[in-house]
Amino acid sequence: MSTSTSTPILRASGLAAGYGGADVVHDIDLELTAGGAPVGIVGASGSGKSTIVRALVGTVKPTAGHVTWAGRTVSRIGLRDKKAFRAQVRRVAQEGMGTVDPRWTVDRVVGQALKDARRAGAASGSTVAELLEDVALSRHFAPRAVGTLSGGEKQRVALAAAIATRPAALLLDEPLTAVDPSMRGEVVRRLAETTTQDGTAVLLVSHDLELVERMCPAVHVLANGTFVASGTLSSVLADAEHPAVRELAEAAPQAVQRFA
Repeated sequence: MSTSTSTPILRASGLAAGYGGADVVHDIDLELTAGGAPVGIVGASGSGKSTIVRALVGTVKPTAGHVTWAGRTVSRIGLRDKKAFRAQVRRVAQEGMGTVDPRWTVDRVVGQALKDARRAGAASGSTVAELLEDVALSRHFAPRAVGTLSGGEKQRVALAAAIATRPAALLLDEPLTAVDPSMRGEVVRRLAETTTQDGTAVLLVSHDLELVERMCPAVHVLANGTFVASGTLSSVLADAEHPAVRELAEAAPQAVQRFA
């Protein structure tokens, strides 16, 4: 099992970012360290959770502060290093495989991720069947066309493709919203085993409090574009001093009761 190192894989310092108008997020400080415990971000819809993820992977450029990957500024990574960055820092978004040709088979999608990993010098040694197993999918899914899969199956294939590169950091943006609740726990358990074994730094962005509680010892609550509370989810919700935290607690009373 990998152990934590002192240098973060990804670090946001004083991050502010938006889409050309007013900043959506501001004053964001965040660190993801190889071998460290997964970090969660929770908040209401529209609070800026996905914007943080996009800034971390470089698809949104900071308007203030900066994001660094292994000490290098993400927005200034040269073309030569882009391939390595994309292999080491993988994002799984809620839409799962929205950009994938629906005629592609699962085998082709995950197999392509394995090829990309080899080209980037990040070969995992895993097979397509093993990666599907890591996300609680049978190997019998390999010949299926993406267009024939359910939303939850697509999300799990997207996860399998992401971990194919044995990434240094895995950014999960509402990754299991379409997965059947009865299967969600098993997917999380297997994913946690894989990322722990590989020492992968994990950021989980989700409105699913039970999912975040299960995966993340450390949680940040995002409201109005900035972190308003941090700590374990149970302690944050128990204190609930900020109105946004109280709204989260009131919106999921059964989950809060289970955390107590």
